[in-house]
Amino acid sequence: MTPDAPVPNGRPRPPFDAPGDYGGRPRPPFIVVPVTLAGREVRLEPLRLEHAGELFAAGAGEPELWRYLGRPAPASASELADYVQRALDEQAAGRHLPWLTRRAGDGRAIGTTRYAHLDPADRSVEIGWTFLVADARRTAANTEAKLLQLRHAFETLGALRVWLQTDERNERSRRAIERLGARAEGVRRRDRILHDGAVRSSAVYAFIDLEWPAARARLEALLRGVVS
Repeated sequence: MTPDAPVPNGRPRPPFDAPGDYGGRPRPPFIVVPVTLAGREVRLEPLRLEHAGELFAAGAGEPELWRYLGRPAPASASELADYVQRALDEQAAGRHLPWLTRRAGDGRAIGTTRYAHLDPADRSVEIGWTFLVADARRTAANTEAKLLQLRHAFETLGALRVWLQTDERNERSRRAIERLGARAEGVRRRDRILHDGAVRSSAVYAFIDLEWPAARARLEALLRGVVS
């Protein structure tokens, strides 16, 4: 595909000049398909409907997990299956790419995450809709999962920008994002109505391609325990 070839939404793709980013090769096409991303700590598998039972058994019905996710906590595996089906519907529409997060050491399902707001024309994607069950928090799982997602976005898809957002009130999530090295871009005020009628404001963070080599080095250092 040439740099100015049309993209699925009809917008022309602008030319790019990314010297050194791809060893002199053209920037890869932004084509998002289900893919397994494997690391030492976690394995991200394309989410499937049958994963709902595994996730619920692992503790994915815990109310605290859903406090900021915009919907009530599922009371059963079948209710969680509804959440998974909605994620798969978004995937079928080309808007999201969801994964199951599986711990490599024991093979246990420990959460989900996804790409959202896929924008091939502007080469942008959100990482979000992430949760981990209680015994996977404060481990290397989130750091490595984000490294896998970011590396795939920048190095395989050729993304220019990868962004994250969280409820402004969610201090734990904000600290986790900031620890990864994402740059704060501001707060989108009163941008979402939650299931309980509360109005959320979203804190927005991002990584960009020009900063990715340094960001990748930081994430790898975090996994080695070098950066606190």
